[in-house]
Amino acid sequence: MHTERLYFADPYLRHFSANVIAREERGGRPAVALDRSAFYPEGGGQPADSGTLGGVAVLDVQSEGELVWHVLAEPLSASAVEGEIDWARRFDHMQQHLGQHMLSAAFEELFGLRTVSFHLGATAATIDLAITALEPSQATAAEELVNTVIWEDRPVHARFVTPEELARLPLRKPPQVEGPVRVVSVPDFDHSACGGTHPRSTGGVGVLHVRRWERRGDTVRLEFLCGGRALRDLRRKNAILGRVASALSVGVDEVEAAVARLRDAEERSRKALELAGERLTRYEAAELAAQAQVVGGLRVVSRVFEGRALEEVRSLAQQIGGAGCVALLGLRGAKAQVVFARGDGLPLDCGALLRAALAPLGGRGGGQPGLAQGGLPDGAQLEAALAAAVAHLASATEL
Repeated sequence: MHTERLYFADPYLRHFSANVIAREERGGRPAVALDRSAFYPEGGGQPADSGTLGGVAVLDVQSEGELVWHVLAEPLSASAVEGEIDWARRFDHMQQHLGQHMLSAAFEELFGLRTVSFHLGATAATIDLAITALEPSQATAAEELVNTVIWEDRPVHARFVTPEELARLPLRKPPQVEGPVRVVSVPDFDHSACGGTHPRSTGGVGVLHVRRWERRGDTVRLEFLCGGRALRDLRRKNAILGRVASALSVGVDEVEAAVARLRDAEERSRKALELAGERLTRYEAAELAAQAQVVGGLRVVSRVFEGRALEEVRSLAQQIGGAGCVALLGLRGAKAQVVFARGDGLPLDCGALLRAALAPLGGRGGGQPGLAQGGLPDGAQLEAALAAAVAHLASATEL
């Protein structure tokens, strides 16, 4: 038994008649093999076709030996069936697959870069190039060459060749199959051993756009879009650009300059805000230092804050310490945190004091004699921790 693969002769065939020649279950679902099929089975980096057989959805198509198996959504009782290919999916795959052939050929022709793998996904296709870094100028040159060949609308020839013909063809890489070899050729540009489906001419690809690339181990993975995918991507990006331009009250061509102005203004505002914050922290630190209580011969500021950034509280503690005081500050937020600081020359080890105050409450932390930081498992314990630290200072002048 074998399945005649109709897509070899006519990749544009959408409807066909066939007979069921075998049935089985595959992955818990019913599957049938036909005497002839236009459904392309998964292989060569190209996903399987979808569509219907006798009105039943075809979920997957796989090739095993001489048979093409069609995995179905539900059992199919008929022996003679009508098949219908999901043409939008098929033609999309045809565009991406031929685009890949030409893109790989362009990189090899221009830069001697070999394609080591190809993946055709649902939204984008990728090739892996045998190089660790790709220059933007290289990607642009390859993209330009491919689109030149696309717009020349060269014919695409797909045929099985004899061993003698195969030996004469300048294939990009040796065939990966045994037995008869099918070669897809773009005249004066590319010859590849391939069993996939492709447009009749390069113009069927429409356009190829290199979207982005990144290093992956010893290769560069490059993502590209062809035909309808490239058009949809252009529409999406154009819509985004239009909305941004409208929000900025500028023309589309002025968006880049407008964004640059916004970034400059944001940077100036950020620096001004930082300076204002530093001034406020100094004023607050001076006010708190003026209200310090004397404990064990040291001027101590003990306070719990809420809704402030840890960096802000740490800076405040250091400013209070700079005023010749000991700062015992708590911060109640997503975490319960404690910051201790002291002025230079004061007889106190903030790290030791913090550990002594937090340990009985299940807290942890540490630091240097002049600055220490830690945390507690429960924000409700902050007042108790600071009270414990004050008690330690009252009972001993050195820690």
